[in-house]
Amino acid sequence: MDENRGDESRGDESRGDGSRGDGIRGRAEGTASVPLSVLDLVTVGQGRTATQALRTSVDIAQLAERRGYHRLWVAEHHSMPGVASSSPAVILAHLAARTERIRLGSGGVMLPNHAPLVIAEQFGTLEAMAPGRIDLGLGRAPGTDGATAAALRRTDRLGEGADDFPQQLAELTRFLDDDFPDGHPYARIHAVPGPVQGPAGRPPIWLLGSSGFSARLAGVLGLPFAFAHHFSAQNTIPALDLYRDSFKPSAVLDAPYALIGVSALAADEEREARRQVLTGALSMLRLRTGRPGLIPTPEEAEAYDFSPVEREFVDSWLGNVIHGTADEVRSGLDDLAKRTGADELMITANAHGGEARLRSYDLIADAYGLPG
Repeated sequence: MDENRGDESRGDESRGDGSRGDGIRGRAEGTASVPLSVLDLVTVGQGRTATQALRTSVDIAQLAERRGYHRLWVAEHHSMPGVASSSPAVILAHLAARTERIRLGSGGVMLPNHAPLVIAEQFGTLEAMAPGRIDLGLGRAPGTDGATAAALRRTDRLGEGADDFPQQLAELTRFLDDDFPDGHPYARIHAVPGPVQGPAGRPPIWLLGSSGFSARLAGVLGLPFAFAHHFSAQNTIPALDLYRDSFKPSAVLDAPYALIGVSALAADEEREARRQVLTGALSMLRLRTGRPGLIPTPEEAEAYDFSPVEREFVDSWLGNVIHGTADEVRSGLDDLAKRTGADELMITANAHGGEARLRSYDLIADAYGLPG
């Protein structure tokens, strides 16, 4: 893949899509030092349904748009009862039809699970539906356990998919740009919607990661980078340093641009925030110990009898979740942005109920004086 090839992913504010900033870089609103965005995992709580979770996602997207968050992403997960985001492109089409300005994207699509042509066509379709508003974030992990990944990919040779990620990325980019060279086996194959049908924009590609591999690749290719701080906090600064040190200016970016995913939840009272984030911690404990399920209620999480080892895990997990009152969360986010030098913070609120998540995004927007 040639990092100096032309890329039409840069935003053009003259297109009239109303987005803030360009196609990659956001613009800080209110008193925030960096742009604030949202990662919605489309969580399904105990006693709730996937239908309710997806309706809540629409509510969150509309609130985020109204309150000045820069973008909203959804992630690809499989065989996890507590999330309903197995099909990012479908969810993004649903959200695009119910919003007008906010950028929408994948955080991310797990490319080794799919043929690059399929993703080029899915996101070409999304770009045609919502011109200038779509981001294509890509990861190389399966987004699930090994057995499910094997079912997705129809092979148990999973390492090959991850190792082939740079080649898959290059192929996907060629399909998006419709520029395979003459003589290439795919030279007469066109992703549609796409450039073969006439001049068209295309979504910017982001690389996602929780370690150094994608950080270095994003830097070498001059692409924007998103790091999963919310579940790999110990690797955040090393990965961002590697990205910046590896960065080569490209047609896409003239300087590094990195966002980090942050788990944060604000409530009207500190104790209520603690109750809410404990549900996400218990859910993660169950997932990590092979017992995935729906997100437990606050009452169930409070009543759970944690063993010493489980308590240690939960305390460690919550140590990386910024929670409390709106002012406490704002202070924590500001400190994190300063420590990491992140160019954008993407906030995910992992809790049982949609009401708590919506309230959190509203309170954080209030704390930063974001538009109402």
